[in-house]
Amino acid sequence: MKIADVSSFLVHPAPHSRGWSIGKNLLLVRVTTDTGIVGWGEAFSLRDREAGLVQNVASLGRYLIGRDPFRIRAFTHWACNGFAEGRGALELYCAVSGIEQALWDIVGKHLDTPVYNLLGGPCRDRIRVYANGWTSGARNAKEMAERAADVVKMGFTAIKLYPFQHDEPEAAIVENIRAVREAIGPEVDLLIDVWRPADRFKAVRVARMIERYNVFWYEEPVPSDNLDLLAEARRAIALPVVTGECLYTKAEFKEVFEKRAADIVNPDVASCGGILQLKEIAAMAEPYGVLVSPHNYNSTAVGLAATIQASAVMPNFIITEYFINFQELGDALSANPFKVEGGYIRLPSAPGLGIEINQNALKNYASAELPLRKW
Repeated sequence: MKIADVSSFLVHPAPHSRGWSIGKNLLLVRVTTDTGIVGWGEAFSLRDREAGLVQNVASLGRYLIGRDPFRIRAFTHWACNGFAEGRGALELYCAVSGIEQALWDIVGKHLDTPVYNLLGGPCRDRIRVYANGWTSGARNAKEMAERAADVVKMGFTAIKLYPFQHDEPEAAIVENIRAVREAIGPEVDLLIDVWRPADRFKAVRVARMIERYNVFWYEEPVPSDNLDLLAEARRAIALPVVTGECLYTKAEFKEVFEKRAADIVNPDVASCGGILQLKEIAAMAEPYGVLVSPHNYNSTAVGLAATIQASAVMPNFIITEYFINFQELGDALSANPFKVEGGYIRLPSAPGLGIEINQNALKNYASAELPLRKW
């Protein structure tokens, strides 16, 4: 069996029926073999940077034609060292990640088993998820609280909130968190994403003020590229501190662990190098007592499928991300979409990534020009 083709598909989620905003296009990667087996992956994408990502997939794909899809480790090592000559970049890591997932999908389908069985077997039968993507556009604490209550009614037992996005005063931030906590009740886990503010003192002060609201975690209270500062902030904060979505290599995560800079890391399967790299980062975290919650600002189809496969084999996994404003697209593209039940998704039993893409539906979601970001 040899690789015959590597293609990418840039798709745009349809406007959500509840009015939740759609912030980016999504990039799916398809690898086809000469035996007819097709593998799917997803590369992490950012608005206005899709062209470079698509080009990286195409450039890497040229070197894969005629090669054995089983040689996954050889491909990722060569791509990040030989192809890139050691000069990694976001678009490269994302392209490598999407192709890597597709190769695992092919191998699992060829061997007629889920990918998690090829990685040591599952540690659990279901994967816990938290809801994200529901806060954008909420103008005040009342609207945030109403949306949060709606999300909980959808069956989620954990939700993420962004109370720092518009440089709100500390009192307003605390009020937003209070209102959401009251709306969802004490049993639902509340995750706070601080989103790398410049004012670390404000982030620390707010962390102390919201301890009484039973916060599940406090994500990136400072920029993640300054791990000494992050470690300093973690020592000043009583809440579990999270980082990792903007880190891409094992070398970067090694520093997080050695500096004791975080309690939880959240690497993304679509940007850290793929399924095997995500699993290995989680293994590195184990002896440091660090938990893993994979970031997943990707589709609820392929990106989520790859995340589930890796999460299944991690002893230190706790929860992963589910973007509810991408769900309608994910369900349309998937012949067998994932279902959230009681805040969990059951492990798929189908081979490969456990999901099949309806290729005829792809053309209905061709990428669209997104509005310019605000400065």
